[in-house]
Amino acid sequence: MSLHGSFLSDDQFACSICLDVFNNPSSTPCGHSFCMGCISRYWDGTKVCQCPLCKKTFQKRPDLQINRTLREITEQFRSMRGGGGPVREKRGVKAVGGGGGDGGLPDGLFDELKKKLPRPLPKVPVMPTCEPILTSFSAAQTPLASSVPSYSPIAAMNQNGAPPPPPPAYSHSRGRRRFTMSGASSDQNLPVCETHHRGTLIYCRTDQVCICPECETLDHYDHDTVSVEDEWVKTKAQLSVSEQEIQEMIRQRIRKIEEIRMSVSELELAVERETAGSVCLFSTLVSAIERSQAELMEVMEISRRAAEHQADAMIRQLELEVVELRRRESALAELAQSDDHIHCLKTFPSLCSPPPAKDWSAVSVDSDLGTGTIYRSLVAQMEKFQAELKKITETGFPALIQEPSPVRAQPRMKRVQDYAVDVTLNSMTAHPRLVMSEDMKSVRCGDRHQLLPDNPERFDRVVCILGREAISSGRHYWEVEVGKKTDWDLGVARHSINRKGKIEVTPSNGYWFLSLRDKNKYAFRTEPSTDVQISLRPSKIGIFVDFENGQVSFYNVDAKIHIYTFNDVFNECVYPFFSPCTNKSGKNDGPLTITPVSRTE
Repeated sequence: MSLHGSFLSDDQFACSICLDVFNNPSSTPCGHSFCMGCISRYWDGTKVCQCPLCKKTFQKRPDLQINRTLREITEQFRSMRGGGGPVREKRGVKAVGGGGGDGGLPDGLFDELKKKLPRPLPKVPVMPTCEPILTSFSAAQTPLASSVPSYSPIAAMNQNGAPPPPPPAYSHSRGRRRFTMSGASSDQNLPVCETHHRGTLIYCRTDQVCICPECETLDHYDHDTVSVEDEWVKTKAQLSVSEQEIQEMIRQRIRKIEEIRMSVSELELAVERETAGSVCLFSTLVSAIERSQAELMEVMEISRRAAEHQADAMIRQLELEVVELRRRESALAELAQSDDHIHCLKTFPSLCSPPPAKDWSAVSVDSDLGTGTIYRSLVAQMEKFQAELKKITETGFPALIQEPSPVRAQPRMKRVQDYAVDVTLNSMTAHPRLVMSEDMKSVRCGDRHQLLPDNPERFDRVVCILGREAISSGRHYWEVEVGKKTDWDLGVARHSINRKGKIEVTPSNGYWFLSLRDKNKYAFRTEPSTDVQISLRPSKIGIFVDFENGQVSFYNVDAKIHIYTFNDVFNECVYPFFSPCTNKSGKNDGPLTITPVSRTE
């Protein structure tokens, strides 16, 4: 076989971009070769470089170098075909031209190319399928081949004419696998090599592919190969280990998911705590500043009025003195024009002496506004605020609310506000001392009883009132402005509650509400009563009722935090409950006002 017929063709020396023989060939990291100029122009102006053949992507443009060995072979190939020229015509491959021995190569080039190009192993002719052959070894490589008896089905026929049993399987490939050497696969389910049409009985560990014996001899002769069965046994043993590793990875990720969710929950609590603390801190500062500003305005106004009174008094006195001086000035002018010398002599002594007058040289309006004390008080407040701010920076905000119910399980403000309803007061249930607004949205306690009919729905001893809207299903939310009242009760009450005489306001008797007493004593009417410490005093309370789940929740609307939740079972409808409590001689005369719900962001 000639050289060019064996392993030389135009495709081996052609650039797939310009379709001509390589000119300064260079190889990409994926192993494909192109002309240095062609691949450089192909990549110019692109952000991500790709191989034109296999489309492998390189995030960073490779630093290509000329493949000197391939360039020498290409130059010799050019000289072999007579100085070059186009390799392809209309994308068809030409045969290598040239005359002379050994495929038309010049003298000496054949021996040089044989040294540079890889030499294929010798091929063993394929025997008929009925006779096993060892395709991996030549006679010189496998002494065992000469000792193996040949097998002929004709010679092995028994006397009855029945075919003999198949020959035994032979060991092959350095003693690492066993298989039957046949020309084609005996199992219809065994994949067949597309090139040699033989069963893929061998696994190449080097290239990690299944091959046939012919592929091993031609292309994988120096690779680590074993039988497919042996490789599968080894792989199957690793399956349980891999499965356990994957299960452990799954467990680790599930634990991480729970950890992340717990972190989010803790972050939500930290946000609520930080919000409540910061609102309290800055509200105190703002209140101090507003109070100081109001005092400043008041003191300055008082100082201004005092200065005006002082100035008016001095001006009036000065004006009187000016009138007296002008009178004397006129009298002196008349004396100067008079011809009555005797009168002039008698009158002049009384006119020439200066009248009694005050020395005004050191007199001025008092310009002191009296604000220094207020500014000093404000400085002290600011210093206290800075000290608290520094402490918070170092230690953070402490927990503001201690309560037995879990906060995490309760709905957040933004969610419960989706269930806002319009609530109005029911005057038929109002205690006689209660005074309602015309729109039935506000109630306060008056000084005396009103003459009202004693109907069964009306409370006659407890100063309270119910809402008009009954709650028998679903979720409902409303907000009540409590302002700076010292005492109040808010919540819900069952329809069948006792409204006459003394009442035990507990959940077992149909009452679920939050109470305030003496400005800062918050409690829930449980059995026994549950006290709660709330550092940030709410000015607006949100009430949320989930009838099916038996929940009554309370929220500090300004601080956007949950306060407490009752969990019970509602066997009948409930109504919103309001009690402004007694006015305490005007100290608690502020109203409870149902306000429109403004959604928090």
